[in-house]
Amino acid sequence: MNEKFKLTRRQFNKAAALATFAVISKNMDAAETNSGTLKIGLIGCGGRGFGAVKDCMEGNDNIKIVALADVFDDRLKDCRKKLESMQGRMYKGKVDIDDGHCFAGLDAYRKILETDIDVVIHATPPFARPLHIEAAIDAGKHVFTEKPLAVDPAGIRRFIKTAQKAKEKNLCLHTGTQRRSSNAYRETVKKIQDGAIGDIIAARVYWNGELPFSHDRKPEWSDLEYRLRNWYNQIWTCGDNIVEQHIHNIDIINWIMGTHPVKVVASGGRAWKPREEKYGDLWDHFECDFEYPNGVHMFSFSRHWNNSKNDVFEQVFGTKGKSMCNDMGKDTKNPYVQEHIDLIQAIRGEAPYLNTGIECAESTMTAIMGRMAAYTGQELTWDDALNADLSIVPEDLDWNKSYPIGPIPVPGKA
Repeated sequence: MNEKFKLTRRQFNKAAALATFAVISKNMDAAETNSGTLKIGLIGCGGRGFGAVKDCMEGNDNIKIVALADVFDDRLKDCRKKLESMQGRMYKGKVDIDDGHCFAGLDAYRKILETDIDVVIHATPPFARPLHIEAAIDAGKHVFTEKPLAVDPAGIRRFIKTAQKAKEKNLCLHTGTQRRSSNAYRETVKKIQDGAIGDIIAARVYWNGELPFSHDRKPEWSDLEYRLRNWYNQIWTCGDNIVEQHIHNIDIINWIMGTHPVKVVASGGRAWKPREEKYGDLWDHFECDFEYPNGVHMFSFSRHWNNSKNDVFEQVFGTKGKSMCNDMGKDTKNPYVQEHIDLIQAIRGEAPYLNTGIECAESTMTAIMGRMAAYTGQELTWDDALNADLSIVPEDLDWNKSYPIGPIPVPGKA
């Protein structure tokens, strides 16, 4: 093994803790205090977008949802109606949306950024995040964005630059890997890193469940409208299931290890999905063997098989025991709510400056690397994957253009 990797797990975690403390200390006074009402705008008014705004309102006072943006006007109107009908104690007075702050269309994300909102909550399909978050940071907005952060290496490189720019501009950028906001995970990960189960020797992560959704095409839908409404079923819109969903589990092991894997061998395929347009070009199962710098392996399994057992967890094995990564702590608040509390407190200067963009980008890239290795049938290193000349998102989006479904990847030909 290379000498630079002969560092014990405990030594590594101690160094990482010191580095984290240095970053936090440097930025403790960086976030400008904003005690006034924070104006929030939502980009992406589907189910996750509505849920994220609801969680933000539940966890924070002195905020107001004032603007909405979505590609589709019907989704925007539906989200607005639901928000304006919420009159419970924790939501009352926190929604004030007028017609002039509602934007629909492919350029809606740009128009909402021209308003005086302070914070963007971003919940579009993953392919749009590198472009939209870059625009939000350039516009001087604080950001909460859902995961994953991109669908290809080109998007990850772009997002990393944006995360660095956010730090330079003292804009908070928080990401929706909500397990990191769970007290059960936080306490357990700290104990693992402090040596509760000894040195880590292996890990395994599962997201085995059913396909989240697939929609039949309506006659009036153009190619682009169908791709965006059925976004979970194209590689370029969602990244495949290993990227869009399994990132949650992969992220936990990256967190525990304090770094990302250095290489991966993977396989997978399409076992049950019929070759129909509504199922797109995605695979329905992946199996990956990731290797970290110190030789620890993470075994990753993800699939979308209808009528199969749901199995979602993370597990690490150490020289003195094993852990499910959340079994040495207890949740005190819904982590979906806590992540928004963390962001708003940081923006107001009530907590240290917050920017989780790089760590989430690395976890997203870990998943992308696994997908790339599986599609090609080749062992892949981190550096080769991150620097690959691979961009799968169309350069321009136009309602009148054709966006055919790509061929289903075949190992050795992809």
